[in-house]
Amino acid sequence: MRLALFDDNRLGVVTGPAARTGTDAATEPGDPSALTLVDVTDVLPWPHESDPLVGGWWRALCRDFAGVAPELAKAAREGTGVPLGSVRLGAPVLGPSKIIASASNYRAHVDEMHEVQRRTLGRVEAWMMDFDVFLKAPSAVSGPADPIVLPRAVLDAGEEVHHESELVVVVGTGGKDIPVEAAPDHILGYTIGLDITVRSAADRSRRKSYDTFSPLGPWLTTADEVGDPGALDILLTCNGEVRQHVSTATLITSVPEIVSYASRMMTLNPGDVIFTGAPPGVGPIRPGDELVTSIGGLGSMTVQVVAENR
Repeated sequence: MRLALFDDNRLGVVTGPAARTGTDAATEPGDPSALTLVDVTDVLPWPHESDPLVGGWWRALCRDFAGVAPELAKAAREGTGVPLGSVRLGAPVLGPSKIIASASNYRAHVDEMHEVQRRTLGRVEAWMMDFDVFLKAPSAVSGPADPIVLPRAVLDAGEEVHHESELVVVVGTGGKDIPVEAAPDHILGYTIGLDITVRSAADRSRRKSYDTFSPLGPWLTTADEVGDPGALDILLTCNGEVRQHVSTATLITSVPEIVSYASRMMTLNPGDVIFTGAPPGVGPIRPGDELVTSIGGLGSMTVQVVAENR
């Protein structure tokens, strides 16, 4: 099932051609005009609140999705859809308690970061070349219809800002000390994310937590429809130039291992977001750029880059 948040954070199910899978799927994300959206908000057993700060219904949906999925599917089959292009899609998450990000999780990216750090820092930080997780501010989340806003102070300082297109996990039931073998049972689904990053000497969390630095979309595809998260193709272009193109099969730490590892340090709550790591091919973005990112079976989103107004 493809779950979308749209307009005043109403819940919709995206219907239409089945999601593509396979190693070439990201290069052919399909025709969005063939997709429709059915509003299933009224089927939810919880009061709907559009304010993301009090959107407990979304976290309840993440936690109890298995119980409400049959009614949502029935409503999607029987409801009247509208063209997907007639609504404004928001980020397919609402008020996550935290964003967890994975560092150094593709070998080729680790290799390229040596050159990036020499250029931007004048040295290589060896500790940053090992896999680990860190936190980003939940307020960095933006949707597929929102631009990435580059801070004026960062631009004035001449610091590079890079794109990182990633597979993103949305936590379902959550938990603490989750065994690797049980981790898939704690995942609601997956979406596409951009981990926008300032290349500077500041802490990771600071450099990656500016507003709009975590675009997510275009919708959330539930885990049962995705299948193996270790067999998805990621593609990102900047102004039509291919920058990143990799399979999640080359992740150093697999999705279940990431979930288990993170849960040993912090309780995962329903609706939490986990970025699984930047593929190789990261590069600078500037005002006026257009990023198109897609993942096989998960769709595609196009995001504009703008400068912060003075």
